[in-house]
Amino acid sequence: MGLTYQSTGQSSTREIFHTLADDCDYVIALAGNPNTGKSTVFNALTGLRQHTGNWPGKTVQRAEGSYIYKSHRYRLIDLPGTYSLLSNSADEEVARDFICFARPDATIVVVDATCLERNLNLALQVMEITGRVVICVNLIDEARRKKIRIDTDKLSKRLGVPVVATAARSGEGMPRLKELVSDVANKRVQTKPQPVRYSQDVEDAIARLEPRVKAIVGNSINSRWLTLRLLDGDTRLVQTMENYLNAGKTVPVMPVGQEGLA
Repeated sequence: MGLTYQSTGQSSTREIFHTLADDCDYVIALAGNPNTGKSTVFNALTGLRQHTGNWPGKTVQRAEGSYIYKSHRYRLIDLPGTYSLLSNSADEEVARDFICFARPDATIVVVDATCLERNLNLALQVMEITGRVVICVNLIDEARRKKIRIDTDKLSKRLGVPVVATAARSGEGMPRLKELVSDVANKRVQTKPQPVRYSQDVEDAIARLEPRVKAIVGNSINSRWLTLRLLDGDTRLVQTMENYLNAGKTVPVMPVGQEGLA
């Protein structure tokens, strides 16, 4: 099969996800592990301006809402709560596909301040796809009760993206969250997420394959992340690329394995 790619643009893929920004200025994704207070953050941001349904072609529930910040309307898409983006379940696939192909203007990743290390696994996976991320360290009030202190400034420097501590139930930190989301969406803040480094064998394979991947997809998809998924043999992602990037054209399957690394 050939190795050519024709992008149909951000609006075409957003149309597939029913998130064209014709009635809003920015599209924001909300991601996070279950039990991090993600729904509380969603409710605190959107209030009564929300509705639910199903994702196109899926039985997975979809919630979205909107809010206004400094005269701009933000559409907030609440992604399914997941522990990873490896497409091992319908929820993970929906979350991954939206971040990758709908290309939101910013993605909020909600993490639990009381178990930060475990929750950062998902945050790092999101940042492998997109750098336009804001980390929302929620449940900071519970962390304080447990004598846990989070240095958000240091965490931000280590991750390369903005970090804000919140207690969504009481509204603590929510104004700052809106401000940071606005800064990232408007590109007033230039994020520089630190890439995860793997074993030398994996890094060597990435170095050999990524230039060929980037030549195909250009800047439409993070080429390093896509290379990693192909090296992992993620055939479901190849099918997803055909679904969301085809839009009436052919997106050929990229070979994976020894022939793909030759």
